[in-house]
Amino acid sequence: MPEQKRDHSGLTDTFASRRYFAKFEAITNHLGRVAAVMQADGTLNKGEVEVLTRYVRSIAYTFRALSMKYLLVGRDTGQFFGSLAMDTHESGFPVFNELLVMANDAQQADRHLTNTPLVDAFKDRMVSQIIGEQAIPTKLQFALSQRLYYEELRQGKLFWAQNDPVAQWLSGAQPRRRYMVHWAVYDSQVNLPTIYLMEVEDTGREALPRDQQRWPEVQAHLMGQALGGLKLLTIAKGFDESFDDLHPKRLRRFHVGPMYSNAYTKQSGPLHDVLAEAHAPAGQDWALAWTEETLESERVIEERAGWFGKVEREVFALDPFSGRGVETGATRMERAIILPERPFQVLSEKNPPGFASVRKFVVSPGGRVLSYN
Repeated sequence: MPEQKRDHSGLTDTFASRRYFAKFEAITNHLGRVAAVMQADGTLNKGEVEVLTRYVRSIAYTFRALSMKYLLVGRDTGQFFGSLAMDTHESGFPVFNELLVMANDAQQADRHLTNTPLVDAFKDRMVSQIIGEQAIPTKLQFALSQRLYYEELRQGKLFWAQNDPVAQWLSGAQPRRRYMVHWAVYDSQVNLPTIYLMEVEDTGREALPRDQQRWPEVQAHLMGQALGGLKLLTIAKGFDESFDDLHPKRLRRFHVGPMYSNAYTKQSGPLHDVLAEAHAPAGQDWALAWTEETLESERVIEERAGWFGKVEREVFALDPFSGRGVETGATRMERAIILPERPFQVLSEKNPPGFASVRKFVVSPGGRVLSYN
């Protein structure tokens, strides 16, 4: 535990905190454009892009809410109030506990807002204090920031510690329907958002989302298996064997992060040197990793079930190169990194080992995204 705490720190400086949130606002904006590029080159289909964009947007809403909560950090507000705890080593994202506290606050948002003056009332009182007392209304600013925080929570659509499975119909009808089931978690071990997409065929009598018995069981099973340390093969085979009339055809997992920045994280290795030498201006000193794991069904076999029955079981294709499929538990794994132009130029010049196979998405301040393999 002490070692873990050394990797966590609080953003206690007002300007450092605001720059941190502004950085992530820009990053999440870029992620939507990166997904569009991946759709254009066939890496993702339209439905997958829509789902991923929805989760990226929810991540952005979460950062916006936290930015309101910690807007006055480092200022004398007259209240004992902590600072955002972030993982400086593993991820560059807020620590898992921040999302747990936020979820608890969301349950009490209505009560807080009922007992708090409206935004316009706060503004009128601040103007009166500035003019009448010629003082900076720090305490009022803090109270207003907390109201804005709870307003963000009440609006919902944020990225929570657990984001329960949703089933979207893709094609087919009884006796064989096809769904996209997606869910997401904030991995407590590495403090990173992780998104799962699974294409599944349903041969049950009742449509999966309307099945009052199977659907709650499916949701509980998938959330119980949403652990970054589990291989996709383990998750898919466990699901396949637990539900005889549900057949996972493809499972994808997306790891959003880590985020690297000389100003906020303690990265080591090539990226440390790249960011240090780039001397990028404020807002462009960062790089975001993006890892995609994919597991696909190769064929179907039949197994005996009971005395006379048979059930379908999936045989999954593993990465054939150098036996890596056994190690990764996936059909393929693709790594990418998203970074601004200045760090990319340094990365290209240094060409460090291990980055040749990493796809690079280069973003410009104007929003343009270029892809390099």
